[in-house]
Amino acid sequence: MTEKSYVSMERRICIVCGTEYDTNALLIDKHLRASLDRYTITGWGLCSKDEQLFNAGFVALVEIDPAKSGSPPDGASVKPEQVYRTGALAHLRRDIAAKVFNVPIRQGLPCVFVEPGMIRKLQAATHASTDRADAT
Repeated sequence: MTEKSYVSMERRICIVCGTEYDTNALLIDKHLRASLDRYTITGWGLCSKDEQLFNAGFVALVEIDPAKSGSPPDGASVKPEQVYRTGALAHLRRDIAAKVFNVPIRQGLPCVFVEPGMIRKLQAATHASTDRADAT
């Protein structure tokens, strides 16, 4: 049985890697009732590692399984709480990602959900171009 308190430590879930992290903030029940657990998850954010990469101009590619993810209404984007992550992820410079996918990547967007196999294809293309450069 968990012990309740009127204070809690805030945690968020990294939208890129899915790990919980502390925000170093305290949450307090306004009525000072023992209603909070020791830790309270308040939403999505970026862990320190992924925030550094985001600030350096990278966008994360997070591979998801559409068959196991929740289905959004027609034309809507899938929400982070609906996705089933495969565990594969990669970081690309924002300008390179825009060229590769031929779509503009919104400046404040920390990650993009991609279909299974996409990261493997990008890795294969990178290795192939590196091999060609070494051969010349």
